[in-house]
Amino acid sequence: MTLSTSITTLFLDIGGVLLTNGWDRAIRTRASEIFGLDYKEMDERHHLTFDTYEEGKLSLDEYLERVVFYQARPFSREEFKSFMYAQSQPFAEMLELMQGLKHRYDLQVAAVSNEGRELTVYRIQQFKLGTFIDFFISSCFVHYRKPDADIYRIALDIAQVQPEQVVYIDDRPMFVEVAQGLGIKGIIHTGHEATRKSLEGYGLSLSP
Repeated sequence: MTLSTSITTLFLDIGGVLLTNGWDRAIRTRASEIFGLDYKEMDERHHLTFDTYEEGKLSLDEYLERVVFYQARPFSREEFKSFMYAQSQPFAEMLELMQGLKHRYDLQVAAVSNEGRELTVYRIQQFKLGTFIDFFISSCFVHYRKPDADIYRIALDIAQVQPEQVVYIDDRPMFVEVAQGLGIKGIIHTGHEATRKSLEGYGLSLSP
């Protein structure tokens, strides 16, 4: 017997919740070590242009031209991009939890994430996210980035739900707070077990 719930929709971050982050500080540090780059210089260039890439206004090649390949390198763009893609790994327990809840409660599931187009598409395909996520409100597709509240408004419009029907899960407290400001219920993700228990509090459980 399932629990009753007023929740019809889940909004999920991808990096840090369903999968590892796509291109975070730790990965950039590792890239600088493996490819012999000046991390400080690369990181400064990254911060000057990454928002533009995540908003879908630069291709990955254009981003890398500004951040890495503004000078000759002893490695190719394809080698560097292959490294970037290979860093993505799944959080299996979270994927199983979200898939189970979707099917048990017939939930709508939307990804609400900040990420560039190429990494987004790779991660959707590589980890078959489209098998349980109904639509992807990615910054590169809608040209708004969290914490801009408009990205959540777009997600609500596309899902055609009221804020109180939604639970949003993200590992960044500020992003959860912004969504809560619109009336969306929020869970700050710190790990599978804590999030599972928080979802049970909203009537979403896989227990018999």
